[in-house]
Amino acid sequence: MAPLEQLSLSWTREGLVAGVDEAGRGPLAGPVVAAAVILDDAAPIAGLADSKVLTERRRELLFDEIRAKALCCCIAQASVEEIDRLNILQATLLAMKRAVEGLRLLPALVLVDGNRLPTLKVAAEAVVGGDARVPEISAASILAKVTRDRLCAQLHAAHPEYGFDAHKGYPTPEHLQALFQHGPSPVHRRSYAPVQRAAALRGAVQEVSVLPAPSKRSQTAEKR
Repeated sequence: MAPLEQLSLSWTREGLVAGVDEAGRGPLAGPVVAAAVILDDAAPIAGLADSKVLTERRRELLFDEIRAKALCCCIAQASVEEIDRLNILQATLLAMKRAVEGLRLLPALVLVDGNRLPTLKVAAEAVVGGDARVPEISAASILAKVTRDRLCAQLHAAHPEYGFDAHKGYPTPEHLQALFQHGPSPVHRRSYAPVQRAAALRGAVQEVSVLPAPSKRSQTAEKR
């Protein structure tokens, strides 16, 4: 496979440009989310930046502004089951592909944050650090991050013992403690090593708990 060419940020291609980014590759639970955005030059949005450097309040405000002002946008997911079946990289690329294909307008060029590209029917370029350099990608990163955080709030409502509202599924000490205490939930990614270890430990504990009690004869034999 030929190496990907890093974009020089001096694009001359005419037509609509879509930015793409994802949120949720590192967490142990929940879907991975991707967004694609085509901005409107006639309706500029101030303050676009990498979602990770923005406050939660600022992200929420920009989320609404992007949805209102962008020419079009699409937010897509790849499920926990797809992550476990495909691996997280392929599931992320799948979510990105769904986001681009869900746009109501066809872009002439798709700019994707990172160094990997989904398989698309339109021209695409990978941009390392694009969420901080390309407004379209910044907007996509905000949509993906806010959507993913809202999903984590829903996961918390369904499984409050894990604290998804606080750690967003990332392997914090608090999350790992809850994971090993309660075992994996249905929304945990079984292909991730900490979840596998927690599941194995939980299975061993349950196996011990159902062992039959020694018979009186064996107890007598043990005393001899």
